[in-house]
Amino acid sequence: RFRGISDPQALPAAAQRLLASINSYSDHLCRLTKTGIKVLDTLGYCCTSIVMRSKALQLCTGIAQAARQYANAAGVSPGKRLGLADVQHVVAVASGKGGVGKSTVAVNLAVALAVHHNWKVGLLDADIHGPSLPTMMNLHGEPEASEEGLMHPPENHRVKCMSMGFFIKGDQPVVWRGPIVNSAIDRFLMGTAWGKLDILLVDMPPGTGDAQIGLGQRLPLSGAIIVSTPQDVALLDARRGAQMFRKVHVPLLGLVENMSYYTCPKCGHQDNIFGSGGGATTADELGMDLLGQIPLDGQVRHQSDVGVPVVMSAPDSSAGQAYIQIAAEVKAKLTSTPCSTLSQQPKITID
Repeated sequence: RFRGISDPQALPAAAQRLLASINSYSDHLCRLTKTGIKVLDTLGYCCTSIVMRSKALQLCTGIAQAARQYANAAGVSPGKRLGLADVQHVVAVASGKGGVGKSTVAVNLAVALAVHHNWKVGLLDADIHGPSLPTMMNLHGEPEASEEGLMHPPENHRVKCMSMGFFIKGDQPVVWRGPIVNSAIDRFLMGTAWGKLDILLVDMPPGTGDAQIGLGQRLPLSGAIIVSTPQDVALLDARRGAQMFRKVHVPLLGLVENMSYYTCPKCGHQDNIFGSGGGATTADELGMDLLGQIPLDGQVRHQSDVGVPVVMSAPDSSAGQAYIQIAAEVKAKLTSTPCSTLSQQPKITID
C-alpha cells in the first residue's frame, strides 16, 4: 500500500510496528490519519541520520498517496475540497511574532461571532508545534470519525474546533519538519467535517516562514487579520506579516491592537504600558483599517486558562465589548463583499 517505501524493514522497529498498524486499518481514512500522526511522531525521534530522515520522507509520501487513494475510492470529488465544501469564508488570524496574544484574539473573535453575531463558526489551530486551542476552549480527547473518513470537530461555545493538541498528551513535543507540518495542517483543514460554516478562522503559527507562506498559498483565504501590541518591535514584525499576505494576494481585513492599555481597577487610571498610537499609525501606513483596541486585562488571561473566553464570561467588560465590536467589523467586511472572495481564490484539489 505504501509504494514510496522501498524497504520497510530498514525503518526503526517502533516505526515498523506502527506501519503495520496503518496497513491493518487502511480501509478507513481517519484511522489512517491518526495512526500516521503517531508514525511520524515516532520517526521524528528515531531519525538521527540522513538515511533515516529519507525513509521518513518516503513514509510521508506513502501516507499521502494512500489518503488520495481512499478519498478517490470513497467517491470524493477533488472539486468539493472535502471538509471545506460548505465553508463560506476562511480567514487567517496572524502575527509577525509570538507573544502578542494572537491565539487569545482568535478564540474570542470566534466565540463572539458565534454567540453574539449568530454566525456558524469553525476555528482551526494551525500552530502544530504549540497548540493552545484545547486549553482555551476546554476541549480534550481525539475527535471521532465520520463514515466518510472525515474527523468530527469537537465543539464548545458554539464553535467547531480542530487542533494538533487533540492528538498529543501533556507536554509531549511535536518534532516535525516543514513538509510534515504542512501535510498535517492540510489534513486538519480538508479532512475535518466542518459542515456549513459562515466562517472558518485559522489561528496561524507566528512568524513569516515556510509554514506561514505555504498556508497563505494553499488556503482559499477570504482575508487576513493581523494582531500586534502597540510597541515598535511587535509592529515591525506585524508589518512583515502583512506584507507576506500581500505577496500571496490575500486581502488584509485589518489590524487588531492587543494589550493597548491598562486601566487600574481601583482608581481608574489608564496606563499605556506598551506605548500608544502605534497600531493606528501602522494600519494607516499599510492602507488597512484598525479593527479595534483590546485592553490589557487579567480577566482575559484567567478566562483563557480555564477555557471560558471573556466574551462568554464577561461580555459587558471593556475587553469583552472590544472583541464583540471587532467581530462586528469583520462580519461587516465579509458580508459587504459583492461576491464570495473564496470563489476567486485558487481551488484546492487532490490529485
